[in-house]
Amino acid sequence: MQNPTKERRLAMGLYEDIDDPDSKYYFNLETNTVEKGLVSDWTHRMGPYESEEVARAALEKARERNEKWDDDDEKWNG
Repeated sequence: MQNPTKERRLAMGLYEDIDDPDSKYYFNLETNTVEKGLVSDWTHRMGPYESEEVARAALEKARERNEKWDDDDEKWNG
């Protein structure tokens, strides 16, 4: 039987060898808040991030990247 903690970590989208969930920050897409540790289900989380500030800026950074990619696609496709 597998370790229940390990099963929980894998179910929440974590990799046991690289993630320490209690020391990382996540942006919750449902509440638009920053959380430290595994507070929310992985389906509502962006991250992990090393700091609260980086997590807070994650959604805006993703929007900027998506806009750039859309612009690049438009240029590529003519």
